[in-house]
Amino acid sequence: MARIKGALMTRKRRNKVLKLAKGYYGSKSKLFKTAKQAVMKSGNYAYIGRKQKKRDFRRLWIARISAGCKANGMNYSTFMNGLKKANINLNRKMLSEIAIADPAAFTALTEQAKAALN
Repeated sequence: MARIKGALMTRKRRNKVLKLAKGYYGSKSKLFKTAKQAVMKSGNYAYIGRKQKKRDFRRLWIARISAGCKANGMNYSTFMNGLKKANINLNRKMLSEIAIADPAAFTALTEQAKAALN
């Protein structure tokens, strides 16, 4: 049997890595060895970033809700506790959108939360 050489698959694999490294600075986009390292590292950063994005948005929503609560004479934790006791099931993303877009509706929510606590 004839020997099958791996040139085609090797070239394909290397081109795939170099394509992912397109736009990187200097030799990171040209040389396979450095490109492979850079692509692996960027993959790790991307993985970590997807987790951090969730944390960052949650922190942003909480900050917005907290600011809306303080404008209505309440703090964040008592507001969330009041909503839970009032059986109002809105997630933080929607609450922050309401706090920004419709302050009157947010004020009504804070009143309901206060009433549930008393």
